[in-house]
Amino acid sequence: MDSNYYIKQLAENGLRIKSFLQDTGRKEQLWKPSEDKWCLLEVICHLYDEEELDFRNRLNHVLTTPDEDLPSSIDPERWVKDKKYIEQDFDEKLTGFLNKREQSVTWLHSLENPNWKNAYQHPKYGPLTAKMFLVNWVAHDYLHIRQIVKLKYDYLKELSHQNLQYAGEW
Repeated sequence: MDSNYYIKQLAENGLRIKSFLQDTGRKEQLWKPSEDKWCLLEVICHLYDEEELDFRNRLNHVLTTPDEDLPSSIDPERWVKDKKYIEQDFDEKLTGFLNKREQSVTWLHSLENPNWKNAYQHPKYGPLTAKMFLVNWVAHDYLHIRQIVKLKYDYLKELSHQNLQYAGEW
């Protein structure tokens, strides 16, 4: 497996997320299409927590101690309320995410001959390989990049009060 492709995607996705989110105003950061959806602030808080608590930790665990239980469980939906995402500082979380992503990419490049086939045997899902965690880390980015773009599109539509059909079908 050529892990360099996936690592490059993680690095580039950090830059993509930065370009979509930097210089957004407070109103746009907090805007939600509906009460049950996340705003941009909640998305970046989630990405920060995932970078710190999920993918890197679990990937490292599977590479180094695959026979031990995974680190503590994660609950991103609960984090939104428990960690009071809506009260966080947007720019601090964005900067924090970008710094953590840079650290993650540096760490990934520092790995010497990682065994991407190492697997943790999950009681419900079966073998979870190191490669699976790495690839899903990239996929997770893409899901949230799509979410960010949709939020920005919907915000533009509401802000402008314009029909956006001329731009093309969403």
